Amino acid sequence: MIRYKKYQVTGEKSSLRGLWYARPLIEDTFDTEKLAKHMANHNTPYSAGLIKGVLTDMISCIKELILDGKNVKLDDLAIFSVGIVSKKGAASAEEFKVSDNVKSLKLRARATGELSNAQINLEGQLKEAALYTVTDSTTEGTPGGGSGPNNGSGDENENPLG
Repeated sequence: MIRYKKYQVTGEKSSLRGLWYARPLIEDTFDTEKLAKHMANHNTPYSAGLIKGVLTDMISCIKELILDGKNVKLDDLAIFSVGIVSKKGAASAEEFKVSDNVKSLKLRARATGELSNAQINLEGQLKEAALYTVTDSTTEGTPGGGSGPNNGSGDENENPLG
C-alpha cells in the first residue's frame, strides 16, 4: 500500500499555484544493512551479514560500471545509467564545450521487466496518509503539506507529479 499526502503548490511565479497534488509518503528507508536483514528473514539459509557483503560488493560494482559509461540492468527492477544535464545548447558542434554546455551528470534508473510503470499502476494501491482540513488555499504552510515541489521558488519547469 502506497500512502500519500496532499500538498499545494504555493510558488508565487508558478503557473501551478494553488493546485493540489499527491506526494508519496515515505515512512522508512532501507539501507544496505536493513535490506540484508529483511532478505535474511525470507526463508534463506544465508545470514544477514553474508547478504550485506554481497550487496555491498554489488553496489560498488554498479557504481564502477556506471562511472565507466555502462548501463547496469537488474532484471525486473531497473536499468541504471548516467544521464547528462544540459546547461544550454550550442549553435554548432564546433562551438560545443563541456564547460559551457553541460551542467552536471545524474544517476538514472528506468523500470524494467515485471517492474514497469504500467505494472506499478496496475498493482499499486494508494491510501491517503492523513486527513486534511482545507483552509485558505493561499496560506503558506497549509495543512496540505507545504509549499509544493519547488518550495515556493516559482520554477515552472519542475514536475509536481514527481
